[in-house]
Amino acid sequence: MRAGDLTPTRQARLATVDCVSSHRTLRGFAILVLISIGIVVLRLQATLSALYVIARIAFLLAIAFFLFLLWREHRSDIDLWPSRARWVFYGSAALIVVDIAAISFIRESGLDAVVFVFVLAAAGFAMWRTWRDQHSYS
Repeated sequence: MRAGDLTPTRQARLATVDCVSSHRTLRGFAILVLISIGIVVLRLQATLSALYVIARIAFLLAIAFFLFLLWREHRSDIDLWPSRARWVFYGSAALIVVDIAAISFIRESGLDAVVFVFVLAAAGFAMWRTWRDQHSYS
C-alpha cells in the first residue's frame, strides 16, 4: 500500500499514533516536573534526602550481599588456597566494599573520583590475579 492509497480516517489514525509515540519523552519529563513541583510545594526535601541516604545504604548492602553469595558459593575452593592468596583475595574484597562506602558518603571531587577508580581497579586486579593464579595448573 502506498501513502496515497490510505483513507483519510486511516491517515488521521496513523498521524495520532505517530504524535503520541514521538512525545513519550515529553510525557516522561512532564511527570518528573509534576513530581518535583509536588515535592517543593509540600516541602518534602528533608524526606527526599532521607530516602536518598536509605537508598545508598541499601545499595551498599546489596553489594555486600552479592559478595557474600559469591564467597559462599566458592568458599570450599578458596579454603584450599595458600594463606597468602586468601589474605590477598579477602583483603581486596574488603577494600572494594570500603572504597564504595567511602565514595558514597563523601562529597566527591575530581581527585576523589580518580582515587576511587584507581583503588577499585587495583583491588579488582588483585582479586582477579589471585583467582587466576590459583586456577592455573602449570
